[in-house]
Amino acid sequence: MFVDQVKVLVKGGDGGRGCVSFRREAYVPRGGPDGGTGGKGGDVVLVGVTHQNTLLPLRYMAEIRADRGRHGGPSNRTGASGADRLVAVPPGTEAVDAETEEPLGAVLAEGERLILVRGGRGGRGNQSFLSNRNRAPREAEPGGLGEERRVRLDLRLIADIGLLGLPNAGKSTLLSRISAARPKIADYPFTTLSPVLGMVAVGDRSFVVADIPGIIEGAHQGAGLGLQFLRHVERTRALLYVVDASGTSGREPAADLALLRHEIEQRSPDLLRLPQLVAASKRDAVSGEDPLPGLRAAAAALDLDVLAISAVTGEGIETLLHRLNQLSLAPVQARDVQEPA
Repeated sequence: MFVDQVKVLVKGGDGGRGCVSFRREAYVPRGGPDGGTGGKGGDVVLVGVTHQNTLLPLRYMAEIRADRGRHGGPSNRTGASGADRLVAVPPGTEAVDAETEEPLGAVLAEGERLILVRGGRGGRGNQSFLSNRNRAPREAEPGGLGEERRVRLDLRLIADIGLLGLPNAGKSTLLSRISAARPKIADYPFTTLSPVLGMVAVGDRSFVVADIPGIIEGAHQGAGLGLQFLRHVERTRALLYVVDASGTSGREPAADLALLRHEIEQRSPDLLRLPQLVAASKRDAVSGEDPLPGLRAAAAALDLDVLAISAVTGEGIETLLHRLNQLSLAPVQARDVQEPA
């Protein structure tokens, strides 16, 4: 199951308390204080791992706690620090305070870490309170409380190329043709209900393609789970619009392209600055008047190239792969995406 958003309570470990102790040695009738400091509590830390591409392991966790610090001991022994709680998440995971909506940071690469909450400091033992006025202190500090907050984790998949299209436009079939990914393929809308990643090899290079579930009108406002789907185009290097150009869908391919670009623009105008290409799919099933010329004219007005392809027969696939390989080299652009209210 693909899960791209979870809420969970995270709690840093409490610090260990300080110790009240005095030296007890033969022939030392007035041994001084020797109570040690408590250990620091552990932090809760997100860690990026590339072998994971969903937040499913966190879905049923009510809370995540780090270990508390151990108490200080006599002979100035400092308590052991509590172990950090490491939480594995896919690269592309963002953390937000669920109460205040304050961004806490993001994990974008393998091994990258993000501290969600910090553990409490250890309390000082009575040795720390020794002074000229107080030669036998009998006080020590309790350990500090670890930080606690409810966080929302949002996953935005990191891919080089994002496949965008209306339901049943042929995206999943195309992905299965150019990669080893095996998304569900059927002749009805919304066959794909979660993003699917595929690794595509061209020569000695490889890049990642994400099949985004079908976009419909109003997706930027949440129609058809559009908000959940559109979040996954935000970290792609380039976009490939997959448009049904067979003439059998009852829709105009030029209108489909305009709809897709409108939904992307409403999500964030910055996304339209990404390198883009149009794949006119299902060319093996053309019937009646060929809609390709109209699509080419509409795309040319937007300064977009159109490649006619068929994932069934292989028509245009090699040319498409070389173009996608070039697009995958584009730098990742910074962009500002506002979550709709």
